[in-house]
Order: sequence, then structure tokens, then C-alpha cells
Amino acid sequence: MRLVALSAVLTCVAFASCDSGASEATTPGRVVVDDLGNKVAVPAEVTRAVSLAPNLTEIVFSVGAGDRLVGVTTFCDFPKEAKKIRKVGDTLKPNIESIVSLKPQVVFVSTASQLEAFSKVLSDQGISVFVTNPSTLEGVYRGIGKIGEVFGKKKEAETLIKSLTKRIAATKQSLAQDGEPPRVFVQIDKSLYTIGKGSFISDALKKIGLESVTSDIDNPYPKISKERARILDPDVIVISDSPGNDAPNDAMEESKAVRQKRIYRIDADTLSRPGPRIVEALENIAELELEWRSANRKE
Repeated sequence: MRLVALSAVLTCVAFASCDSGASEATTPGRVVVDDLGNKVAVPAEVTRAVSLAPNLTEIVFSVGAGDRLVGVTTFCDFPKEAKKIRKVGDTLKPNIESIVSLKPQVVFVSTASQLEAFSKVLSDQGISVFVTNPSTLEGVYRGIGKIGEVFGKKKEAETLIKSLTKRIAATKQSLAQDGEPPRVFVQIDKSLYTIGKGSFISDALKKIGLESVTSDIDNPYPKISKERARILDPDVIVISDSPGNDAPNDAMEESKAVRQKRIYRIDADTLSRPGPRIVEALENIAELELEWRSANRKE
């Protein structure tokens, strides 16, 4: 699972070629603009879709359209109903023949380096490709709204976004009431992969009043050296908790966070997937921080 979580934030989906004439072409009824600015033609009613990323699967279910998914990746494990859907390969190597055989009207993907080359192939099969690529929390909200629009679930998506926004505001307020905001280091992987500029996690932390100590690195998910890790000396270490990544790198052993036992383990899937559960991850971070402050408050 550690490699799964890491690959979800460090890599993107790639496609392979497929045979023509295998998909069920549907006369486009609407146009929805995706995150790449592409005008994606979709039928008036989307009843068959494939998701090629775990966060997208979660979003589809969150807007009430999980029953429209006919194919997902082997990494799509939430909610539990997603495990019962036909698998079309993993996130990195989806099986295009399996996708086409399911006759989807829309395929949802994370942005991919090979997308441009293969989108025409999919289009020739009558399959629309919809891309999401959030680099901010607002981008996650926008993706929820757009996916809701694709499925005719705009109202449900808007209701969800309002709820998530309200929870973020409440979380920010709870942290602002007591103490100075801590400097946070997010350990995506024990080999010192972390978050930088352009990562939705960096932006999400900022939205609740926290600042990543690596937010100035011009790479969404950089790997830093042990020397740099030692210099950072964060107040808090947030660990994307997964097998093999359950403790700080030894380069952090003299950091203020380790000395003060201010280490917060957050489930990797909730933290690393740009979907609705990122808000749950932020709430968990805030809860652990407030518990630490309460236990260490000077009388």
C-alpha cells in the first residue's frame, strides 16, 4: 500500500491502444469543460463510466453516481462498494481492451503524459475522456462539481462542496483560537518524498492555517536530501501513514517535532487522494494538534 499511495501522488495514468468499433457510440447531448480546458461531449444521461484513479472513484460515489461506474482500477478500494466493480487494471497500466469492452460513455482520468496521444484513439471508439488535475483544494472542489455535472448530479455536488467548505472553515477556526500555527513537514514516504509548490496538500494545509515547510519547493512532490531535512526543523511532522512509512526519517530525529513528540500519523489514502476525504485528513491533523496543545499547555 505504501507504493500505491506514493504512486498516486508521484505518477499519472497512461493509456495503450485499442481496437476500433468496440464501444457503444452515443450522440453527445452536452459539453462539459475538464481541467485541461477540453470541451468534453457527453450524452444527456451518462449511465456507463470508467474511473482510472481512486480519488475519482470516490468523487463519483460522493455525488451519488457510484451505480454508473462499470469499471475501476485495482487501487479503487473506497467506498467498499467500489471493490465489487469490474477491474480494468491498475492506475499506472489500465487495460484499454477491458475498458473498451465495457462500452463506457465517459472515462475519468488523472492528467497523464500520454493522454494527448491516446485520447484520439478513445474518441474514435465513441468514448469521451474527462481529465481532472487539481493542484489546490479549490481544484478538488471544482472536480467534484464537474463530475457532478457530467452525471446530472449538480445539486448533489453543490451540497457536498458546501459541506466540505463549512468543515474547512470550522477546522481553521479551531486551530486559530489557541496558539501559533506550527511549521509542518509532510512525509509522503520515508525516503523523504514530501509536498511542494503545486501540491493540493500544501494548499489544503494553508486553508486551515498551517504552513508546509517545503511549500516553496518548485515541485509538487519533491524528494529532499537528509541534509535539507535536518535544516528544516519542523514543529510538526505529518506522516502519510502506510506500511513502511509509519515513523519519521532518521534525518528528523533531532527536530523539534520529534523532541516534542508532535508526530501525527494520517491515513495515506485520506491525505494523498485529491477527493472529499482530504477534508477528513485535515480535521484529523487539527484534532491531533489541539490534543497536543491541550496536553502541553503551560499553566
